[in-house]
Amino acid sequence: MFSRVRRFALVGALSLVATGFAVTTHPAAQGAPTWAPAATAAITPGVQTNTAGSGQCTANFVFTDTAGNVYLGQAAHCSGTGAATDTNGCTAGTLPLGTAVTFNRGGSLLSSGTQVGAGTLAYSSWNTMQARGETDANTCAYNDFALVKVNSGDVAKVNPSIPFWGGPVGINTTGTVAGDRVYSYGNSGLRFGEERLSPKTGTSLGQDPADGGWTHPLYTVTPGVPGDSGSAFLDASGRAVGTLSTLGLAPLPASNNIGDLSRELAYAQAHSGIVGLQLVLGTEPFDPQI
Repeated sequence: MFSRVRRFALVGALSLVATGFAVTTHPAAQGAPTWAPAATAAITPGVQTNTAGSGQCTANFVFTDTAGNVYLGQAAHCSGTGAATDTNGCTAGTLPLGTAVTFNRGGSLLSSGTQVGAGTLAYSSWNTMQARGETDANTCAYNDFALVKVNSGDVAKVNPSIPFWGGPVGINTTGTVAGDRVYSYGNSGLRFGEERLSPKTGTSLGQDPADGGWTHPLYTVTPGVPGDSGSAFLDASGRAVGTLSTLGLAPLPASNNIGDLSRELAYAQAHSGIVGLQLVLGTEPFDPQI
């Protein structure tokens, strides 16, 4: 099993903090809000999220429900209250649902950047697993997913496309094998708001069967750093494959581990109480640009 030892919320100025799963997608043009143009949207995957009292992370994908609410995904540990090494979601401290979250651009170690919107924590796998008394070790270790409900007044600013890459075009439910290409967009404040450094490509290191398909270890150029936590990952076809969770130290130094989105979303669909929760596809086509 690959070591998961550190989570990636950026706190304050210097501290670091498959097959068989039924998941559904929501085409951007059907029953969804009118999305802002991708080129000018203020709130997109890759926007910085700041969760009260916890830290800065990066949003991954956009989701909707049957009531027309819009959500941005982030890592559950972005609302964690424990140490950076607390990665077991069934025991780690976490803020309650309803906690305020802001969406920001241009944040750095010196500034929180410009607030472009806000929302509230509507679902956290950590809170849910603790409330349910989850006992499956892999689920507790790797289910690191949360949803921020976008305030109604900010929904018109949202576009679901991944910056730079486009997509997602669907959900990867079969996992990755060693050598598969992946694409991401991280927005850590450690980059001092320089979003030209946000697009990243990487290579999957395969999956450990002992983890039950819940996690995908990989290398990216450059590695995910604190503040990138929660970032979206796409596979070579532009399908949503995972969300950035932790840094791996052994046996693969400087690798990252991403949570499997098909499993994270299926768990949320089953246990969040959000009716009709679905991934929204991007309005822009996926383009690997290489």
